[in-house]
Amino acid sequence: MNSMHAEEGATGMVPSVLATGQQPSRGQRKDRYVPESMRHPGKMLPAIAAQVIAAYTRPGELVVDPMCGIGTTLVEAVHQGRDAVGVEYEPDFARLTGANIAHARQQGATGKAEVLCHDARHIDTLLRDRRGQAALVLTSPPYGSYTHGRVRPQDPNAGERVTKWDERYSNDRMNLAYRGLKELLEGFGRILAGSSTLLQPGGVIAVTVRPIRVKGELIDLPGLVVEVAEQAGLVLADRLAALLCAIRDGQVVTRASFFQMLEARRLREKGIPACATAHEDLLVFQRRAEAGERPAG
Repeated sequence: MNSMHAEEGATGMVPSVLATGQQPSRGQRKDRYVPESMRHPGKMLPAIAAQVIAAYTRPGELVVDPMCGIGTTLVEAVHQGRDAVGVEYEPDFARLTGANIAHARQQGATGKAEVLCHDARHIDTLLRDRRGQAALVLTSPPYGSYTHGRVRPQDPNAGERVTKWDERYSNDRMNLAYRGLKELLEGFGRILAGSSTLLQPGGVIAVTVRPIRVKGELIDLPGLVVEVAEQAGLVLADRLAALLCAIRDGQVVTRASFFQMLEARRLREKGIPACATAHEDLLVFQRRAEAGERPAG
């Protein structure tokens, strides 16, 4: 399924595959975000946020990210003349969101944005004054208590031994990233249900998510997110692929991390077919009552 492109004056369709990994994450953020932003372990690619915002909103409309991290969704929204509101549980990352919003304004971004430091499971009350106003809610769930982070070899002869940093979301055990999969999904379902109250007629919720491995077992996290979204009164309207890799001369240029490549190799050595992740699912939901409707284009 493909949604109508909602950019003002546009009449095209959102492609099933978004070329969002042509530049690495660091290159996409260079000069556009404050340098400290690289500390966050699970950042959404700016190109994903930018393309989704362009496709599903018009200038002046409201974009919301209930788990905004260092503010990627908000920054890309204000650069496109949209207004934005984010919620972030971690005070340090909420501070970085504020710094990135200020940086965007200094660069000429015309949209207005704000961030609230709070638990997004209460977003329906936190943003009660924004109910029925959002054209787009764009977010991504955390992938467990830590990620692959940033690495460098300990020395030229160290082989696979590396120094690792910026791999943890938080030290707060109440953070959803620290909860088990069942509690994470329950919490994310509450966030989706609360976020749906913010949608204007025809508005959508877009979630970027990828499969994860837990102790070697591949977990269909996108499928589980669809299930909790349906329980929250939402209907899947589109399922697209946002590339994490680059395409050069018809060939895939991987952006997989050191640990993704290492894990895939180890699993293959055990006879388990495994590949490094090259895309994220982009799940687009509408409220059940509006299923089948399309944003005006």
